[in-house]
Amino acid sequence: MTNSVSLIGRAVSVQVPATTANLGPGFDTLGLALAKYDQLEVTVRSAPGVFVEVHGVGAGLVPTDESNLVVRAIIHTFEAVGLPMPGLNIVAHNVIPHGRGLGSSGAAIVSGIMAAKGLLEGVVEIDAEMLLVLATEMEGHPDNVAPALFGGLTIAWTTPEGPRHKKLMVHRGVKPLVFVPEQEMSTALARSLQPTSVPHEDAVFNVSRSALLIAALIQSPELLLAATEDKLHQSYRAAAMPETNKLITLLRAAGFAAVVSGAGPSILVLASDPGQRLVAAELVASQSDTPWRALMLAVDMQGATVHPLTAHSTAETAA
Repeated sequence: MTNSVSLIGRAVSVQVPATTANLGPGFDTLGLALAKYDQLEVTVRSAPGVFVEVHGVGAGLVPTDESNLVVRAIIHTFEAVGLPMPGLNIVAHNVIPHGRGLGSSGAAIVSGIMAAKGLLEGVVEIDAEMLLVLATEMEGHPDNVAPALFGGLTIAWTTPEGPRHKKLMVHRGVKPLVFVPEQEMSTALARSLQPTSVPHEDAVFNVSRSALLIAALIQSPELLLAATEDKLHQSYRAAAMPETNKLITLLRAAGFAAVVSGAGPSILVLASDPGQRLVAAELVASQSDTPWRALMLAVDMQGATVHPLTAHSTAETAA
């Protein structure tokens, strides 16, 4: 089975979690999967080309042609395994906020790669290492795509042979809370504010906190406040998201382990019990100058999944 015609009628369902990266000191290294999911249905059809239907977040805004990020990820995967791209019908159900630091672009990339993996089941085997390589090639760095692919807390790093990751279980006492604002933040803008070098003492500071953060997340949640201190990236980006910075300062002064989620402007609070999340949500509601949506989420431990769907009728797949 080596051509697109043999795939006609194949259909898969994909689910990918939101993610939060950096977690304070773990810049471009640490990521956490959250139980909020984008879903995708992809069907191979006989007609060439791609038809994309988007529901939920991004409907009417994101491209519905081959420039769509999910489609680009599918194309990238087929090209990587040396097979022609078949005609596709794609239905996306999006709930992960866009441009808020919750891994929406990483989720789109992982959705496409996982869809291609599922469609090629029994034709080409795409293992976990290749999944991470393909996703990192598109995303540019593995800190968001690693937890999106594999779930849980991930440590991601790069080697001359390609990206690598280690998945860790999170202590059951850790309860993530995310505050999502109405405004978006460009990841490219956030990265542009990052200096090319930092003081030696700041680098040492973050090494210590990153090591402590792993211990706090897997064993000792009571250390989360100290473990989420950072001197590498958040202060440099603060001026671009003043309300985020104000609320993080407020939350940390009140004893909450609050950090910028990814590139922002969302705020991640790593609470040590459910009651702490409620108090943090009340504090933000009473002190913020702009609306914030509080999402009390679980840690997703499964990561991205793909399942075959019942083959559609010939009429549907030929649409």
